[in-house]
Amino acid sequence: MSDSHPLLLVDGSSYLYRAHFAPGIGELTTKDGRPTGAIRGVVGMLRRLKKDYPESHMAVVFDAKGKTFRDDLYADYKANREAMPSELSEQVEPLFKIIKAMGLPLIVIDRVEADDVIGTLALRSSNEGRKVIVSTGDKDMAQLVNQHVTLVNTMTNTTMDSEGVKEKFGLPPELIIDYLALMGDKIDNIPGIPGVGPKTAQALLNELGPLNTVYERLDEVAELKIRGAKKLAEKLSEHEKNARLSYELATIKTDVELDVSFDDLDQQPQDNDALVELFTEYEFKSWLDNMDGFAKDVAGDTQARFQSKSLLAQDKVKEEYETILDQKRFDEWIEQLASCGRFAFDTETNSLDYVSAEVVGVSFCIEVGKAAYVPFIHSYLGAPDQLDRSACLAALKPILESTSVLKIGQHIKFDRNVLRKYDIDLQGIEADTMLESYVYNSTSNRHDMDTLAKTYLGRSTVKFEDIAGKGAKQMTFDQIDLEQAGPYACEDADITLRLHQVLHEHLVKEPSLQNVFTRFEMPLIEVLSDMESTGTYIDADLLQKQSTEIAEKLLAIQTQVFELAGTEFNLGSPKQLGEVLFDKLEIPVVKKTASGAPSTAEEVMQKLAEDYELPAMILEYRSLSKLKGTYTDKLPRMISPVTGRVHTSYHQAVTATGRLSSSDPNLQNIPIRTAEGRRVRQAFIAPPGYRVLAADYSQIELRLMAQISGDKSLIHAFANDLDVHTATASEVFDTPLDEVTKDQRRNAKTINFGLIYGMSAFGLAKALGTSRDDAQRYIDLYFDRYPGVADFMKETKEKARKQKFVETLYGRRLYLPDIDSRNQGRRTGAERLAINAPMQGTAADIMKLAMIHTHQWLKKESPPVKMVMQVHDELVFEVEDSFVDDAKQKICDLMANAVSLDVPLVVEADVGDNWDEAH
Repeated sequence: MSDSHPLLLVDGSSYLYRAHFAPGIGELTTKDGRPTGAIRGVVGMLRRLKKDYPESHMAVVFDAKGKTFRDDLYADYKANREAMPSELSEQVEPLFKIIKAMGLPLIVIDRVEADDVIGTLALRSSNEGRKVIVSTGDKDMAQLVNQHVTLVNTMTNTTMDSEGVKEKFGLPPELIIDYLALMGDKIDNIPGIPGVGPKTAQALLNELGPLNTVYERLDEVAELKIRGAKKLAEKLSEHEKNARLSYELATIKTDVELDVSFDDLDQQPQDNDALVELFTEYEFKSWLDNMDGFAKDVAGDTQARFQSKSLLAQDKVKEEYETILDQKRFDEWIEQLASCGRFAFDTETNSLDYVSAEVVGVSFCIEVGKAAYVPFIHSYLGAPDQLDRSACLAALKPILESTSVLKIGQHIKFDRNVLRKYDIDLQGIEADTMLESYVYNSTSNRHDMDTLAKTYLGRSTVKFEDIAGKGAKQMTFDQIDLEQAGPYACEDADITLRLHQVLHEHLVKEPSLQNVFTRFEMPLIEVLSDMESTGTYIDADLLQKQSTEIAEKLLAIQTQVFELAGTEFNLGSPKQLGEVLFDKLEIPVVKKTASGAPSTAEEVMQKLAEDYELPAMILEYRSLSKLKGTYTDKLPRMISPVTGRVHTSYHQAVTATGRLSSSDPNLQNIPIRTAEGRRVRQAFIAPPGYRVLAADYSQIELRLMAQISGDKSLIHAFANDLDVHTATASEVFDTPLDEVTKDQRRNAKTINFGLIYGMSAFGLAKALGTSRDDAQRYIDLYFDRYPGVADFMKETKEKARKQKFVETLYGRRLYLPDIDSRNQGRRTGAERLAINAPMQGTAADIMKLAMIHTHQWLKKESPPVKMVMQVHDELVFEVEDSFVDDAKQKICDLMANAVSLDVPLVVEADVGDNWDEAH
């Protein structure tokens, strides 16, 4: 599975030497003459890397002392190299201490070089589809480059992907080893072929292919148009043994035995005390004077700025974990829970599906370090007798339902859902540590307990896989021995309480974030929990019928494609498709992948579909195939045998802007612009006697652009209920309102939405099908007519650069670590996000308030209405037939008045027998 942040692998040995010999750096020393230049150079480089690649997993890799396996292959390997200068070698140990204190994983493996460790980790991650950045100054690393692996030389600020390798060496990455084998390497004393330099090696490999092929076609070398070709053939023959040896020496080993997982490369909280001590000893005064800034650079995100000794001091608390198996001790805990005021709480279950999951046991923590686990149904061979679940849950019910005894959980919505089947309505939820972390820094995409414990507590927790195993043989929690299950469950509750104490301290220092947490996220837990438990009806027969019809269409398309192509091939294979399109049919190549192959990606196929029939058919095939696999085949299988409904899971802590996402099924991605997609929505129905009601905010992000920018013309358009796209067309194209054409309105709509998403003139030209000059002219006219929008965009970018984040109207914060990136693509992406995030995030906040207010109405008055889905800017309900008109009026009113703005919010609602009719 790919990760949104790349794995960053740093060739520490490469930078160590470069820093030491760099003019002006290598000569630095302390007052008593100890060298520090290499330390300063490497640490400074690591700081820059963390700023450019925030939140990435990372490893800093160095060569180990002593010989490697290459010395066994060739006794003279690196024989030309002088021993490491003493003034450099004495910097290695303090450098390692600083790197560790920075919280960065450090790897040194005996008998192999840093290149081999990096190569192994890069290949492993690449095979998992994960992006890898290798930071190095070593040209040999070019052999590792592929569609997932890129080289970065941090000291020269250059990057090298597959195209970059070809540009630099005249060869693709897969021929770099052959290139090095032919040329040899004087620095590493790799022999190569005498007299073969870069140009000769390039020519040979480009003409004949890799080294093995060169030797298979040796008789052709003399005929090549290469200077000295006849003598070259003789040299190749004479020195073949050296060439083969050189190939082996130059090959980076990618199967080093490493007891290192991806999670082991997660960054740890920095040890400020150790850094202060080291910086003092080695006289790094500028870093000492700016420890806050150093902390920010090292940790790479906002969280690290607040790490302090007080937060980590919790680890010194003595842990008292107990597993409760007798009634007397359980009763004593019940008394403590009822009187303690607040406690951390967690359920252990035998499934992650909240509808079918059974409670295996429960854990509590009333103070840091003091926790208990009550097991109910552990059933492994030799398991001890356990307390009765029904009786224990009955005793806990008044406490768990109490609003005066407060509960703290990690992803507590899951626990609330699971407890429903035991007739427990979990109330008094004070905090969810997952949501505290999310509100504090939504840009971080990991808010699980293990990650949070490392980030905020500097603690590695016991992972579920550690006690349950992995894969097909993984045990469910009820099969795990209590000697392991008890401490694991207690730790869950204990860490939850510790995290709350730390995260709450952070949030109260930022009143706007505390407001987001208490006003939006916490009340929404109950709303989403109720929606998830309600679920929605699905017409399985309709979907199965559609699946059959799609299967027939797919077969028909495949037959047509084979006829057009003149051959049969796997339509799902990019390689085979590329061969048919670009080799057999000779369709022009639009774009190439990182590995140099012609691209068959979606945007490429869309462009080709404008002129060629076969790519258009491939697009249709892909669309139908995805629809069938994701929805028409899958949804009927997701109907719960317990409720007869489909139950999605809503996620609050995923998107950076605050929007909800959903999974199993993902309701956000059902296509609505195709007839087949709308047919899927037709399968979402109401039970007998009810109708589906869908209520949708109209143009909410454009309205919020008017509100946030304060542009008078836009506010006037919305306040007077004008068609904003027509109004924009009138302004931009200098046309009276009543004379605006459909084309002008359509173009104005593209401009309106394009600009709030930060679209450039190039992007707008592509969207409008016009020239870049015309697109730029439209943008200039737009900003001329709407100066408030232009000012807002300019001021927002400036503010984002200054404070490194933007905010919604209600204080939700989105951090922008790339806003000052040296990489232009990341920087402009951050600028676009800075402009759009306030609108999209505010829209998300408003939707959440609307859901909370609607839920409160449903609880208070109990009308015959159920809120069953939330998708983008839309809420979907089941409403009893006789109450449809009243519900429609009430829901529209609640949504439109969720907040008070200068620009009116407009809600459009409709009713139907299914979701498609109501949308």
